[in-house]
Amino acid sequence: MELGFGVPVSGSWATPGNQVRLVRRAEELGYRTAWTFQRLLVPVRPEGVAAGEMYRSVLDPIVTLACLAGQTSTIRLGVAVVNMPFYAPAVLAKQLATLDVLSGGRLDAGLGLGWLPEELRAVGVPARERGARAEEFLRALRRLLDDEVVEFHGRFYDIPPARMEPKPVQRPHPPLLLGGGAEAALRRAGRLADGWVSGSRFDLARLGGMIGTIRQAAADAGRDPDALRYVARGSVRLRPGGAAGRPPLMGSVEEIRGDLDRLRDQGVTETFLDLNFDPEVGSPDADPAESLRRAHAVLEGLAPS
Repeated sequence: MELGFGVPVSGSWATPGNQVRLVRRAEELGYRTAWTFQRLLVPVRPEGVAAGEMYRSVLDPIVTLACLAGQTSTIRLGVAVVNMPFYAPAVLAKQLATLDVLSGGRLDAGLGLGWLPEELRAVGVPARERGARAEEFLRALRRLLDDEVVEFHGRFYDIPPARMEPKPVQRPHPPLLLGGGAEAALRRAGRLADGWVSGSRFDLARLGGMIGTIRQAAADAGRDPDALRYVARGSVRLRPGGAAGRPPLMGSVEEIRGDLDRLRDQGVTETFLDLNFDPEVGSPDADPAESLRRAHAVLEGLAPS
């Protein structure tokens, strides 16, 4: 199982200096990938911040990776995920192709459907038929990235005969991974994508069953399940060890290392260690110096070597 690392994009530790310092160190230590995530806006609700402190202040994932592309040389740069309803296919295709060129062919593109109603309302896209819209978006995106001359006519998107250049370095296109945990989303990943990436709220003990659904869908579609990537977001919380009933990836470095072995045994091909979802790290109110200390402890203690 490969290991990656979550770029600081949420809260007080998400500074340019910390991003470059930690991703360069991950590259030196042999981590395969560095990942960002997307939060477009945070609704103001009577009960407080929707979905948690880690969503209050989040940097744009694609702009962040473009910055890191010029500061690194070998580590792959992934986004898990950008939400397709927030873009027109041509706009996202241009951004992804540009990032792949700027990074020398190191992009992994995770794509999602979006789930916050307020975000979908803000971009003017209805929540209904998101699955059908996503499948059409993916077809249009591939045409834009792959074809010399693009023409696409669908229910939701229409592209007249046109060229989009430059093309990405990775041919026919960078790996396209789909997110989502519903059965329809899992089967969509198996039928259509180059792999799957789990979300921050998923039960890590159940990933094996979800991967099984994806693999079966791939086989049913005449595809090789072993050719797909199965990527887990590892929401790490570094804490003193020995706590009774601790959730996976929360505890000491040694306990977390054992949890990673169990993810591998479920069929996960890559886990990236993401501290952004620790409320003591990814919040605007967190101590950035302590967040940086924890990040280095995780990077060094769980290094692939």
